[in-house]
Amino acid sequence: MTHYSIYPFDADKKEIPVAPLQNGQTSEALVAPDEEDSYYFRILESAGIQLNQAQIEAVRHGGGPCLTLAGAGTGKTTVLVSRTGYLMTVKGIEPQHILLVTFTKKAADEMKQRITRLPGTEGGHRVHASTFHALFLHLLRSRQYTQEVIGNERYKQILLKQIQRGMNIQNPYDAETLLAKLSHYKLNKFDLRELPEGTKTEKETRSILLKYEEWKRMNHKMDFDDILTEAHELLMMNPNLLQTLQHRFRYVMVDEFQDTNLVQYELIKLIAAHGNLFVVGDDDQTIYSFNGARNEFILDFDEEFPDAKVVTLQENYRSDASIIGLGNEVIGRNGQRRDKTLIATKPEAEKPLYSRPSTVDEEAQWIAEEIRRLVESGYQYQDVTILHRTMSSGRAVFEELLLKEIPFTPYNQKDSLFYDNWMVKPVVDHLRLAIVPRNFSAMESILPTLFINKERGMTQIRQGETKEQSPNPLLHVTKIPGLKPFQVKSINERISFLKMIRDHAPQQAIKRIRRDFYHRYMDAKESNIVTEQKEMIKEMLDELEGSAKRFETIASFIAFIDEMKKKYEEVYSDQHRQSDSVSLMTIHRSKGLEFPVVFLIGAIEGNLPHSSALKADHLEDKVLKDVKKSEKLEKAIEEERRLAYVAITRAKERLYISSPAYYQGETRPCSRFISDIFKTEPVKAPVKKPKADSVYISIDAWICTQPRCIAWQRIAPGESASTKECPICMGDMKHGRKEVTI
Repeated sequence: MTHYSIYPFDADKKEIPVAPLQNGQTSEALVAPDEEDSYYFRILESAGIQLNQAQIEAVRHGGGPCLTLAGAGTGKTTVLVSRTGYLMTVKGIEPQHILLVTFTKKAADEMKQRITRLPGTEGGHRVHASTFHALFLHLLRSRQYTQEVIGNERYKQILLKQIQRGMNIQNPYDAETLLAKLSHYKLNKFDLRELPEGTKTEKETRSILLKYEEWKRMNHKMDFDDILTEAHELLMMNPNLLQTLQHRFRYVMVDEFQDTNLVQYELIKLIAAHGNLFVVGDDDQTIYSFNGARNEFILDFDEEFPDAKVVTLQENYRSDASIIGLGNEVIGRNGQRRDKTLIATKPEAEKPLYSRPSTVDEEAQWIAEEIRRLVESGYQYQDVTILHRTMSSGRAVFEELLLKEIPFTPYNQKDSLFYDNWMVKPVVDHLRLAIVPRNFSAMESILPTLFINKERGMTQIRQGETKEQSPNPLLHVTKIPGLKPFQVKSINERISFLKMIRDHAPQQAIKRIRRDFYHRYMDAKESNIVTEQKEMIKEMLDELEGSAKRFETIASFIAFIDEMKKKYEEVYSDQHRQSDSVSLMTIHRSKGLEFPVVFLIGAIEGNLPHSSALKADHLEDKVLKDVKKSEKLEKAIEEERRLAYVAITRAKERLYISSPAYYQGETRPCSRFISDIFKTEPVKAPVKKPKADSVYISIDAWICTQPRCIAWQRIAPGESASTKECPICMGDMKHGRKEVTI
């Protein structure tokens, strides 16, 4: 049975810090009747809007640059709406001269509606509230840019696959990875023609991306990133147009400024060259660096604009004092941040609870039981959200909710069921073929692992079956004209391998698949896997093993997977009709949302912070502009800590944090982001270069000898061999020492 407490069980039992409470004063007392603009604040109060001191200061800001630091739950939307009304009502600014930019259409529409509902702000509908992309697409259309916008990600992925087929790349690069790299390059103003060409992978990647860009030009298309880059180029080349925009939008406001990428920032600076730039954001919530977001735009704002005013919103209206106190303690250990401490407006109610289940499956069972208890006590399912760091770390709770028939809404793509993921599916399909050799769908899936083109291989199989059906149709592939003898041998060996693992336990079968050929296949396909993703692949396959461990036979495991797929299809088809349901989402997806009850799962080292962050200084492909290799680890860990902070501050009333002791085949300590808080000696936030937050010990370990491989394993008790094969790169591993957290 899973138990929980108010602190990690191996902690020094320091109490969870409680945030200080606000003094309660609002504009009613803070804005005196004899002040010139008091009438406006009385208007706001009549509409139920009572501002605190910092909010009043931000709303009153007139001309010139201003950075409003808006901590989680501090009412940033209220400030933006109220300041818009202030400019119109008190300053006499015509609404058409006000530009309000944010990141989602929903947020833009909400602010526009709230502005128009403010008493005394006639003409509020003429304020230009828009997303970045809508604003600059409108600009391009006004200048006869008629390209069709490609909005379908799947369509772009298909295009990249077709381009690679035309380049005769037999084992294509992962299209989603290529698109992510392309977006990062473009939004950080890298010239694709100057990408490195030192290796075959780099040459092919550069060539594919350039061909994709050329295809768009030839077919009169553009994507969302092109909207921004084309608009930037247009304004740089057309000073008259830029002056027109500057004259039209004399007051520019930007919401969620911490999510701004370089091109967006440059565009906003161009339009707001008159200096009337008002930005609202929170550097502590910069969690989208993989999409180009850069928190230095907030950190360096008053260096970029020396006369800028800085206002800090600290009063949190969302969470109770203990949740805010925990959040303050977590984020306060980051060094590269603006100094701020949230203040509570709600007294402490329920303390955050900490759980240390044995496994992720026990974690999932505990959560399902706790949700049932919460609903019985008066909560609704829709009051609850479960936050996980990665897709694999949400696998167990996803399945438990399905099995216990707890209604939930999964916030991921329809084709993102764990077992259908592109990294996992070929392994599962080997298991399917082991028990049903005539499973043609599975056969098609595994052909690339034999370095056989799917279309060519399946054509040969269908032709062979037309002539003579075989109990093992994979044999037909050996008859493909032009195959080398070693290829024929490899196919026959795979058929024998599938027969051999038929009676294995599923976890053991997966281990054999990974060891005997799958890791080698992935390494050979290095072109479609960036180094950072290798951590993800290992994580996904480790999670697959963990799932399989529960079953004695391959057949029972496959039956379970098929049951999950069937139930998932039912959930997905009903999710839009299911209003009262638990939300299951990644932490990234949760930013900007709030829930009465939050479960943060997988709060362990290697998951939060994620392994890719812990090894960031070794990941050569991790693209960070103007960041030295030695600084990668620091920046990556700080972003992971911001993720933990975002997760904690989604909770309004109840917060549960869970750290499974055994995860993906090994014992894991509680996340440093949580455990550090409960140490007797407080860990002080670093100023520039943070020291490691965890305690380390040196252990005997197998260390891979290959220079580009970072794999290692504990040496098991009684293990006497002097060398062994690396499970990642198949190179030699030798005895050494490894420092690990405790």
